[in-house]
Amino acid sequence: MRFHTRKWVKPEDLNPNGTLFGGKLLAWIDEELALYTIIQLQNPKVVTKHMSEINFRSSARQGDIVEIGIDVVKFGNTSVVLKCAVRNMMTRDLIITIDETTMVNLDENGKPKAHGKTQIEFVKDRI
Repeated sequence: MRFHTRKWVKPEDLNPNGTLFGGKLLAWIDEELALYTIIQLQNPKVVTKHMSEINFRSSARQGDIVEIGIDVVKFGNTSVVLKCAVRNMMTRDLIITIDETTMVNLDENGKPKAHGKTQIEFVKDRI
């Protein structure tokens, strides 16, 4: 798994228990999955269609740095399925795992659109 993004857990990210609010973490994940898909499919119009079971494994606290990792599970005709893990950068403890998130490529009218991709492409290889 490639870990692409780091986030610093700040006071505004905490729940009343003093740990990272799950909703905040899921928002970070959804944004990162969308950005990853936009870059892979070369289309800014993508949406999250489905997330499989979300497995919270441990907590993060204020001051922790967390990393978001993404891998492609498969390419569909109009979609890409991604898996994701978030870990504490310093301890490497897993915080959350999501086995499958389906991201759908859209046309200018918001309808699913075939993307023609079958494998991961790196931006450096497109230039």
